[in-house]
Amino acid sequence: MNSMNRIYSINKFLKNTFGEKVIKLSLDGNFTCPNRDGSKGFGGCTFCSEKGSGDMASDIPSQIELLSKKWPKAKKFIAYFQNYSGTYKDVNELRKLYYNALAAPNIVGIAIATRPDCINAEILELLDEINQKYFLWVEFGLQTIRDNIAEEINRCYPLSVYDDAIAKLNSRNIKYVTHLILGLPGETRMDMVNSLKYICAPARNLFGIKLHMLNITRGSKLAITHPTYCEFSSIDDYVSFVCDLIEIIPSNITIHRLNGDVPRKLLLAPEWSYMKRTILNGITKELAHRNTYQGKYYENSKKED
Repeated sequence: MNSMNRIYSINKFLKNTFGEKVIKLSLDGNFTCPNRDGSKGFGGCTFCSEKGSGDMASDIPSQIELLSKKWPKAKKFIAYFQNYSGTYKDVNELRKLYYNALAAPNIVGIAIATRPDCINAEILELLDEINQKYFLWVEFGLQTIRDNIAEEINRCYPLSVYDDAIAKLNSRNIKYVTHLILGLPGETRMDMVNSLKYICAPARNLFGIKLHMLNITRGSKLAITHPTYCEFSSIDDYVSFVCDLIEIIPSNITIHRLNGDVPRKLLLAPEWSYMKRTILNGITKELAHRNTYQGKYYENSKKED
């Protein structure tokens, strides 16, 4: 089996949809977050850096210039509002921001990273409107289904809020992606497996998934409380566990990320997390070694629930 056929990557989905390579542009929309401004909490999630997990975000021209060096032939782009909570503004401001991005040359769609407690009725209507005209997905940083762990990381919303938000998006046929962090303090590996199974249940109609290990970054709360914490003993340990998870992800769910992407100067632990190519190559090799693929054991995993 060709390594490209072992997982259903978002790159593969976008190429099939648009007929060529499509690149995400990480944009800074000048957002904040309800657990930073005091409406829900202060300081953000404990793992979040000072830039709200968008340390590489900028504007469309800067991103195109940067990424064109890596993919010089790429001519189509997704406007990806990455840092903080990308729906956490007045709906009129959001309308202007989103449509300005969509009007930029060679932008073929939009992706919005946000929180499930930051989608009210007006914003849902705006997303529905955009979804009927353009390619769109909404991205939620759930991280874990365990509410006690969510409290520890200062997520500031319970699992029920996530369930309500995805039901509303599904009712409008709006695609959504869910982000899980592997190795949060206090979680077991079975907890991580259970979080994965929960979000991948067919009734939830998940479009895409992001997985990566917990990164301890400078400027985060965990940099103070857990500066050297890492659940995984090595790259090989992480790679093996990710491959275990890939085997139980349904084959129709797009995979958007399998490792972190933190600037090395901001990274405290794990010290090997910045080695993105090594990690991804390790996953590819391990899948080939096992002669396995995404969803191979999905049916068996359902029977075990």
